[in-house]
Order: sequence, then structure tokens, then C-alpha cells
Amino acid sequence: MSLIRTVSLAATGMLVVACGSGPEPPDPDSGAEHNHPTDPAENPTESTTMGFSNPVYDRDFPDPAVIRAEDSWFAYATNSSLGNIPVLRSADLVEWERAGDAMPALAPWVVGGRTWAPEVAVHGPDRFVVYYTALDKETQRQCVGRAVSSSPAGPFVDESDRPLICQEDEGGSIDASPFEDADGTRYLLWKNDGNAIGVDTWIYAQPLSDDGLELTGEPVQLIKQDQPWEGHLVEAPFLWLRDGRYYLFYSANDYGSAAYAVGYAECEGPLGPCTKPQSEPILATTDDAAGPGHCVLIEHGGRTWMVHHAWPPDAIGSALPGRTMWLTELTWDGDRPVLDGPRTHVDRSP
Repeated sequence: MSLIRTVSLAATGMLVVACGSGPEPPDPDSGAEHNHPTDPAENPTESTTMGFSNPVYDRDFPDPAVIRAEDSWFAYATNSSLGNIPVLRSADLVEWERAGDAMPALAPWVVGGRTWAPEVAVHGPDRFVVYYTALDKETQRQCVGRAVSSSPAGPFVDESDRPLICQEDEGGSIDASPFEDADGTRYLLWKNDGNAIGVDTWIYAQPLSDDGLELTGEPVQLIKQDQPWEGHLVEAPFLWLRDGRYYLFYSANDYGSAAYAVGYAECEGPLGPCTKPQSEPILATTDDAAGPGHCVLIEHGGRTWMVHHAWPPDAIGSALPGRTMWLTELTWDGDRPVLDGPRTHVDRSP
């Protein structure tokens, strides 16, 4: 779930579950297309070399996802005292301000308090679809729903009487992530919540209707936990297309521990098949941040950034400050993604 604090910026230009339910934090003020965002025209300045400090949002903001809309960046997170879907807004990806609750009213099928890991697909300047996880009244499992808004800040509305995906016999369904292919075809990826009932966790993918509201075709299993570092689960999928290659980034292990990390697989297409080219994560605990995970990628100024959450190394699993939002630059060694982080101090600004 959630917590929140704000970051210092050393530059003028800036940057954007583990799905799991942690302890609900106190109010911090009480004293107690998605994969291919459009960049605004830029005039390079010294801000490209001045750097910035992580976390870019230093209060609890778990399972962050970011889109570009209305000449701003919008970030969404798992529910907290800030709302069912807390949303932030930024001009530069480094300085963030609260923009309210993106989904103040829950769907008829939802039990409140466990609204996790929202990700938003941009369909146009006035049409946005959010895919989110919530507790289903009927099955008492976490399931996936979708809601629509004419504004990136919401309100997103879901009037459905049942979830979009709910694999009750596989533990439920969580961590939905939309993907738009180069030809405009849309897909949805998610995880069956198998670790909730002691069975395998799979990353699934399935085509979506053009409006993003219905699944079409059949679901396909892409990867499951099969490497020692992954522990008992894989989750939080995010598919990225680069030079005709499909990269499936995912998180694994216990989100509330330093073992949580990010790995990747290479896929022949959005529906696989996928293979894991290495047996270790590409983003893992450092001296600066623990248990990094639940990522999305964005492009800005010709560079690629991974947005993810992480714990302070001395406060893993603590409600305060919780899982804060970080930016780690992703570079490429040929066809291999490389991440140098998480690091508190980043030499170049987004």
C-alpha cells in the first residue's frame, strides 16, 4: 500500500506491486501512449548535466506509474491516505506536487482499501484508461478492473459490476500493465496472484479491444518464477519495444524485503514466447536504496528512465517513509539493458 516526502532538485529540467498490501500509514501532513510518451520540444541547456537527487518523491508512493499528458508528467500509485489512486503532477520529473485522488469513487464490485498498482493508457488528449487492482466483493480476491477519464488527473470512473480479470482459482489477478504495439494493437499484461495461495505466479498477456475496455483472444503465459533470485513470485510486468525487440521487465521476490529486484526477459512479440537471458536481476538493492521494483520506463530528451519504488535501507518495511519514488537511467550495451543504480545522486538531469 502506501506512504509519502519531496525531493531536492539540483537542476532546472527534471523527470516520471510490488503489489502487496502493507500497513496503512498515517496522513503525512497530520504530524503523526504509456510506453511511448510524446516529449515536448526541448532546447538543451546546462540542466542536462547538473543532476538531481533521488528519491524524486520521498514519501510513500508505491508501485509508481507515469504518463505524459497536457504538457506535464502524471504519476499514479497504490492507495494510501491520499486516496484510492493518488496522483502527482510534474513539469520536469523531479519536482512533484499532489494532484488529488484520480479515482475517488470505487466500482460496485470493489471493497475499499486495497486499490493497488494503477497504470494508465493514453488513448487521446481527452481519453485515458486506468487498469487497477482491487479487492473483489464476490471472490474476496484481488482482481483487475479498468476505468475511464477525460483527464489524466481523473476522476476515473468504473461502473462495472464485476472485474475485468479475476483468476480466482489461481489466487486472483494483479498488476495490470497496458502496452501499445507499433501497429497500434493494444495488449494487457498482468500476474496471477499465485503466491496468495501457494501456487505458481505467471505473467500473462492478452490482446485488448481498440477502446481498451475488453479483452480479446486468449490469455498467454509468458514467464513464471524459475530462478533463485526470484523467490516465490514474479510480478509487476512492463513491456517495452526497442528497435523491433520486445523487453519484458518484471519484479520478483518479497516486496517488503531487500531481496526485491527487477529482471527482464526478451520476447518475440507481445504474446511471447519469452526467454530470460540472464540469471540475476538488473536492478537490485544498493547502499542507497533497498528492494527496488515495480517499474515503468519512459523516454525523455532522447534518454530512457526507469521509474520505480524503493525502501530506505534503514527502514525496510516501515510505514514511514515507506516505498519512495526513484528515477534510474537505463542505457544499452548492444541489446542488453543496463541500470546504474539505484543511486541517491545522479550526475545528469532528466
